[in-house]
Amino acid sequence: MDTHTHFPDPDLVARFVAIVGERYAVTDPDDQAPYLKEWRDLFTGRTAAVLRPGTTQEVADILTLANETGTAIVPQGGNTGLVGAQIPDPDGHEIVISLGRLDRVREVDLDSSTITVEAGATLEKVHEEAKAVGRYFPLTLASQGSCQIGGNLSSNAGGTAVLAYGNARALCLGLEVILPTGEIWNGLRKLHKDNTGYDLKQLFIGAEGTLGIITAAVLKLEPEPKAQEVAFAGLASPKDALDLLAIAKARAGGQLTAFELMPRIGLQYVLRHQPGSRLPLEDEHDWYVLTEITSGRSSQEARTLLEEIYTEGFEAGLVEDAAIAQSLDQSAAFWLLRHSLSEVQKQEGGSIKHDVSVPVARIPQFLEEATAKVTEMVPGCRPVPFGHMGDGNIHFNVSQPVGADKETYLALWDEMNAAVHAIVASYEGSISAEHGIGRLKRDLLPGVKSALELDMMRRIKASFDPNGILNPGRIL
Repeated sequence: MDTHTHFPDPDLVARFVAIVGERYAVTDPDDQAPYLKEWRDLFTGRTAAVLRPGTTQEVADILTLANETGTAIVPQGGNTGLVGAQIPDPDGHEIVISLGRLDRVREVDLDSSTITVEAGATLEKVHEEAKAVGRYFPLTLASQGSCQIGGNLSSNAGGTAVLAYGNARALCLGLEVILPTGEIWNGLRKLHKDNTGYDLKQLFIGAEGTLGIITAAVLKLEPEPKAQEVAFAGLASPKDALDLLAIAKARAGGQLTAFELMPRIGLQYVLRHQPGSRLPLEDEHDWYVLTEITSGRSSQEARTLLEEIYTEGFEAGLVEDAAIAQSLDQSAAFWLLRHSLSEVQKQEGGSIKHDVSVPVARIPQFLEEATAKVTEMVPGCRPVPFGHMGDGNIHFNVSQPVGADKETYLALWDEMNAAVHAIVASYEGSISAEHGIGRLKRDLLPGVKSALELDMMRRIKASFDPNGILNPGRIL
């Protein structure tokens, strides 16, 4: 069988390549490798070309040609997505647009507290640019050194600061978007209030590149915190963590910027596989919480709040042990334990993932019920639930039993997903809290969206992309 059967016509590919120039078109299969595989190894694709445009107009020209010729296009940012939306299909009929060269900071407006950046700018670059002018961009992800703003917005990324600042959707004021027809929409506005009809930018945020390609964004900046104080605590149960969260909210309000829940087994993984990691408590505990308090006034204020929260937590019998970071390095060491949780699971064999959310008050019951269910399904499996307890988002990951065959275990993915998602549904939760739908969860949507909701989504897709060229087969 000819493996190139489904590639676009070579003459057509040459027309696409001419738009960006041969220097910025990746056609060699070996050089394409980083663009064709996502880091969990769930999706691998093929393409005739990876196009790396350097201007908004080049993106528009690519989509104009694609729309005229019916060529499928897959937009890709930093390739850190976890649901396969950014990976081309294996048959090679889709062309990839990689946005990494569109990485300029177009403007920093201190009076408006905004930064206008192109889609290929990494999240870390935005953090650095904000810090350089005494401001703060609160979106925080473990992949921030490689993930890009366009992808963050297209997936409506969450991260560890959602509790205080909201997800990517809440941090964006305006967008520049290339429509599937090649038209350029300049919606780079800095307005906090604009009631002139539909809020069009919100259609593209979280759409995973199916309605248009984001090429630039106006992002909100916050005042740079004077202090961020971090505590790491050991607890007996998620119920104790929930009660401690209530204390933290009552004491700190909007100054509570993170409240992360982690299980004993997850920390054992980190200590085993992450160089430089160290448990900050003398003994092991069944559960751990990382708490961050931010102050716009002083380190003393933040530390006092943290001490008050944990004093009350100790007195209520909720906290078994706790440590407050004594330096920035120690704070970073505490966060390293949390940020390493996803990566180290790869060292323990196959892991079946669930990115879910339930009402915060129901997290303890959900964890108990879901853990019992997967353990019943696969005796010896190792649940590793962790995540953003403050906003209800739990990454309910389940590692294979020790010594099990990885492929045999991963073959249970759909069956285990169905069982866990059924429990999520019983709590009126979501099967995708922050990673999106992409290809991984596309076929699950009819089970959680009504027929009318799906029909409305299809109508929107058909309106913006009548020829179906942009990220086809993702979400819908």
